[in-house]
Amino acid sequence: MNPGLFLLSAATLAFEVNLTRIFSIAQFYHFAFMTVSLALLGFGASGTLLSLTPALARRPVRTLTALSWGVALTAVGSYGLTLLVPFDSFRVALDPGQWGVLTLHYLALSTPFLCAGTAVGLLLTIRPERIGRTYAANLAGSAAGCLLAVAAPPLMGAEGVVLLSAGLAGLAALLFSLNRRPATFSLKPLLPQAVFVFVLLLTAFHPPTWLEIRLSPYKGLSYALRYPDARLVFRGWNGFSRVDVVEASAIRSLPGQGFACSGQPPPQRGLFVDGDDLSPITHMESPTALRPLTSCLLTALPYRLRPDARVLVIEPRGGFDLLVALAEGAERVTAVESNPLVVRAVQAQGDWAGGIYDLPQVERHEEEGRAFLARPGPSYDVILLSLTSSYHPVTSGAYSLAEDYRYTVEGFTAALGRLEEGGLLVVVRWLQVPPSESLRAFGLAVEAVERTGGDPARSLVALRSYNQMLILARRGPFTARELEQVRAFAAAGSFDLVYAPDIRPEEVNRFNILPSPDDYLAFTGLLGAKDRAAWLADYPYDVAPPTDDRPFFGHFFRWGQVGEVMAMAGHVWQPFGGAGYLVLLGLLGVAAVAAGGIILLPLAGRGPARSILRGSGTFLALVPFGFLGLAYLFVEIPLLQRFVLFLGHPTYAMATVLGTLLLFSGLGSRLSGRTPPGLTLIGLAGLVLVYRAGLPLLSGSLLGLPLAGRLAVTIGGLAPLGMLMGMPFPQSLTALQERTPGLVAWAWGVNGAFSVVASVLAALVALSWGFGVVLIAGALCYLGAWVTRAWATHTPLRGDVPPYPAR
Repeated sequence: MNPGLFLLSAATLAFEVNLTRIFSIAQFYHFAFMTVSLALLGFGASGTLLSLTPALARRPVRTLTALSWGVALTAVGSYGLTLLVPFDSFRVALDPGQWGVLTLHYLALSTPFLCAGTAVGLLLTIRPERIGRTYAANLAGSAAGCLLAVAAPPLMGAEGVVLLSAGLAGLAALLFSLNRRPATFSLKPLLPQAVFVFVLLLTAFHPPTWLEIRLSPYKGLSYALRYPDARLVFRGWNGFSRVDVVEASAIRSLPGQGFACSGQPPPQRGLFVDGDDLSPITHMESPTALRPLTSCLLTALPYRLRPDARVLVIEPRGGFDLLVALAEGAERVTAVESNPLVVRAVQAQGDWAGGIYDLPQVERHEEEGRAFLARPGPSYDVILLSLTSSYHPVTSGAYSLAEDYRYTVEGFTAALGRLEEGGLLVVVRWLQVPPSESLRAFGLAVEAVERTGGDPARSLVALRSYNQMLILARRGPFTARELEQVRAFAAAGSFDLVYAPDIRPEEVNRFNILPSPDDYLAFTGLLGAKDRAAWLADYPYDVAPPTDDRPFFGHFFRWGQVGEVMAMAGHVWQPFGGAGYLVLLGLLGVAAVAAGGIILLPLAGRGPARSILRGSGTFLALVPFGFLGLAYLFVEIPLLQRFVLFLGHPTYAMATVLGTLLLFSGLGSRLSGRTPPGLTLIGLAGLVLVYRAGLPLLSGSLLGLPLAGRLAVTIGGLAPLGMLMGMPFPQSLTALQERTPGLVAWAWGVNGAFSVVASVLAALVALSWGFGVVLIAGALCYLGAWVTRAWATHTPLRGDVPPYPAR
């Protein structure tokens, strides 16, 4: 039955990973996260289902076949339901019915995982002598599903992967059916099922239009397509994104313009990644023709200070920042774009876009910016971090979970390290009231300048337009002549000076006059603070500089915001009225209640779990499985997020890290009988702490390796940890099988229930204290499993707990 289990596990994990891609496009980041946690809820609930319905084990082949078809049909059906009854996150404060829609989505999308988890738990129950092999097939198939979720979208899109997952689950059902006894077996009933599976797999390459992802009406692409003359001129998928290009007469983007800007941009097309964050593709014959327009933009300043500059632009997307650099006289521009599909989309516009990525003055690299900076190479006069995100009010929590390793202390330090002496690091951020993301970026520059041996008070300059902030960090102090040039540029473009080494209070708030010069006060307050940490702690929002251990640039939440967030509920346009942190806290509460239900519901039935009422020994026997559920996720989630930096893309990290851990956990489960359980758990706790200490290596020279090298380091580095992580669960399950076979299914449910809580809790802890703290918690949970396992082993079980019937 292992081939069928392998395919079923691959189908389930491919559907899960693909679902996070779908929700990243259709909604926002935390919706994808909640979907993953609900997938774990489905797996946990499967143990409860098995405990309540032992009759499922009496005809295992028929049950496994039905469960596989359940995965296939509910995968397509639940996804179709989310399209038929869409959830509008922006209306939850005004329309309570949206919470019902959200609940319906969660219940529906957890159903495929409930079916798959029940199948795995059933096999673990009925084949106690093969627990290691069963667990290995499950994990190996899951690893294959992770890789499939990355490899398949370029061929069929995320919608097609839904059908592909269903087809693989149907194929698993056919393989399970072949295990029937010869006396009752016939191929004839399988022929219609085989035809149906073939149709599913064939249709995956050309999914019907009704399966197309339905975007939130508030995403940028949704707005753009509403223009009367809008038309989609490009759409493409790769393993980690969808890129769309829209042409419409109303698309005009001139970021960072000042009040002196009177010209209109030439015709533009809008480039969208995952349906949002418009980046303009500008129609032009030659970059120099745009000089009258670019001269009134904030980003023209560094090229006035550094004529004929050698420029590095990180994440230029549609290429507008490349045009500004060339129009302002840059000698040569190096473009580092992490998404090859973005480059392909711009190139597909042909002469319309002037072939910006193919100009002789432009050197193109398709890789992640931090990896490029970590590799030895030439120095630059100007390094620009392009602003790739749209404006989001500081109270918005929709993007607070998204990591951005460009905007960390280590990222800024790496950029400063690639500058020539006197070179400029250029950062542009949106203005907020009170200052938040601009202040955080300024604080990052302060920390990075100090780390490279500079004096931030003399090496920073900041200007603002009416909606953006420009921050310049110089490699060395600004000269008096350069500061004169800055003032002349600001006056000509009607930009407000926010900070300069010799700034005077009367120079600020002159053009775009605000009730109070909050940005100037915040920047000078941060620089002048005797105790910078105390100053940051007293600020209304969390604006402390992010690090690679806590790379959440968009997370500004403090508990002091709770009153403001609740008062604004239903009165602002951001989802949930702000602070997605509160949404995660609510999700944690839901997960805890659901986990409690999974653990305690078997007591309501007449199955073997009721033996807990006769003594505490049975309950104690289940505690280690809870610790193992917490520990595995507390290790997996921070490693996954830290390797986003190392591998360049979240989907690459998910597929490689999750696939490696699952694959080698499967191998470890096969070897679990050869290692003492106590030694395994103690060794795991120590090894997790070793990995915690080694995480900074991912930000160092190893980051400069080619992608193939980084993949090899990831797989080789995580293999020992994955192998050890695969041993404790089958070891504990085998021991429980020997003592109390009837509790195996319940233990499976307890493990899944705690995993549901751990997935949410790990994200919350990482947001507040960083990935390293989550890993330490994972090590402590492995120690907790060791202690409680030893205690349970020496505690007599009370009550008569009959085993499940064997095959």
